[in-house]
Amino acid sequence: MNYDKFRYEQKKKTQEAKKKQTVIETKEIKFRPKTDDHDLDFKIKNIKKFLASKNKVKLTMRFRGREIVYCETIGLDAMKKIAEALMEDAIIIQEPKMEGRQLVMFVGPKS
Repeated sequence: MNYDKFRYEQKKKTQEAKKKQTVIETKEIKFRPKTDDHDLDFKIKNIKKFLASKNKVKLTMRFRGREIVYCETIGLDAMKKIAEALMEDAIIIQEPKMEGRQLVMFVGPKS
């Protein structure tokens, strides 16, 4: 009986530990270089919601066709604007960098 009681208590402890764990997800927000200011503001608002729920966010700017020529100017400017808007809520985990035809940046919640 004593061993059964011990096993029962161990099982309860592991269940409690599982309950208290939080899984950090990575959410992704996609946009293009010609995304308008209002749409960017809306996406920034969604990013802040994700950060408030302790999730990391992957920001992806996709370039199509000849837009790839503007990745250094328009793309980085848009990423900097988003980073400035998120300064009070987030930290930049990975600076913007090109991955194929996409400019990618990771942000995470401030702890």
